[in-house]
Amino acid sequence: MSLPTDAELNQIGVLNRRLIEARIVAPLVSAMAAEFGAERVHQIAREVVMAIARQQGNELAEHSGGRSLPVLHGTLDRWTANDALTLDVHEVSESALSFDVTRCRYAEMYRAMGIPELGAILSCNRDGALIDGFNPDVTLRRTQTLMGGASHCDFRYSRNTATE
Repeated sequence: MSLPTDAELNQIGVLNRRLIEARIVAPLVSAMAAEFGAERVHQIAREVVMAIARQQGNELAEHSGGRSLPVLHGTLDRWTANDALTLDVHEVSESALSFDVTRCRYAEMYRAMGIPELGAILSCNRDGALIDGFNPDVTLRRTQTLMGGASHCDFRYSRNTATE
């Protein structure tokens, strides 16, 4: 049996994929937190999700034809599908990708499920790890998130040219 690729799984939309994952993961994390303590269980979940995101970032670069910031920008439709995110793009260049997320249905979904703390672990924490896998010479600076209660998420990617 051949397993579906991430690209095939994402045909249902990343937002729907995260909903399915959260419906399974949230009760598991809750039960383990009751048994072993929330802090440790959340730390382990965070580490696992970030490791998965790094691998997915690498796969994204391999399947998208490059590791540049314009290529990354070209992949954002995967996360914005089904009006999952509303973006205000400021800059797309070889050295910078800058945008704000002004609406995040991922955050809305996790809040509606009553698990905003897991939303940060299952979705927001992926972003930095994903870019590490996509291109280790790119840094993400984000000072605020909608999940954290801000008016928008500020994504600021920059390519480190010191290694060139």
